[in-house]
Amino acid sequence: MGKKTVGVKKRLAKACKQNRRAPVWITVKTKRSVFGSPKRRHWRRSKLKV
Repeated sequence: MGKKTVGVKKRLAKACKQNRRAPVWITVKTKRSVFGSPKRRHWRRSKLKV
């Protein structure tokens, strides 16, 4: 990470925070119709454009 600029690091950090499951209360509220998050990303399947 030493060679990356601050802007790239910030974008990678944001993508890392977005890459998590939907909160449990949303799953309970929608009676499991919403289970996953549409913004989930796998590190090997889809790459970021940062």
